Amino acid sequence: MAFAGVAMAGILFDSPRGRADDRGGDSDSRIEQGFEIAPVPLNLEGKNPALVGLGSYLVNGPGDCNACHNPGPGNNQFLPGGNPFFGQPKKINPATYLGGGRDFGDFPPGSGSAHIISRNLTPDKTGLPEGGHTFAEFALIMRTGVDMDHLHPTCPPGVLNAGCVPKPFDGDLLQVMPWPNFQNMTEHDLRAIYEYLSAIPCIAGPPAPSPLHNDCP
Repeated sequence: MAFAGVAMAGILFDSPRGRADDRGGDSDSRIEQGFEIAPVPLNLEGKNPALVGLGSYLVNGPGDCNACHNPGPGNNQFLPGGNPFFGQPKKINPATYLGGGRDFGDFPPGSGSAHIISRNLTPDKTGLPEGGHTFAEFALIMRTGVDMDHLHPTCPPGVLNAGCVPKPFDGDLLQVMPWPNFQNMTEHDLRAIYEYLSAIPCIAGPPAPSPLHNDCP
């Protein structure tokens, strides 16, 4: 499917699908596949289309980021009639796509400590993803696992409650999030993921002061 409205100033595509040569002539098959599998309209204004396509491939393909960064529980990332685990053609729910909110329960399980909840990765009114983080901050998160939101600090000695995680787990780091795997990605691939997350629609999430809230444009 060719891009619609390429000449429009906003370049907000009604469909993420299109040909690789429409996106700057890059022949990388992962870029084309990324645009094919993007489940939401993409805003390419001011962005590198090749990076967006590659980022979509990494996020929606091998990364499977929406499996965790959606409200849950179960397989609610899919639309009714679009759950592949039921033998149905896969259809991602765009209303919750990468908006976070999946509750993984207390950590470690059964401890009564803080619940780990996936974050909202969509861009805010600044156009920057994950609540307005710069690329340098995003790369630091992916490389080191640092939790810049400080949502669940390490419990003090002799204390265990729903506001902290017990030692030896480090509350300064993201738990459950598989950043130890993502930290080995190339700078180019991390840049592609960031560019893609900047191109997807904003999900407002729950009202403030929830850490999942996003100020959408």
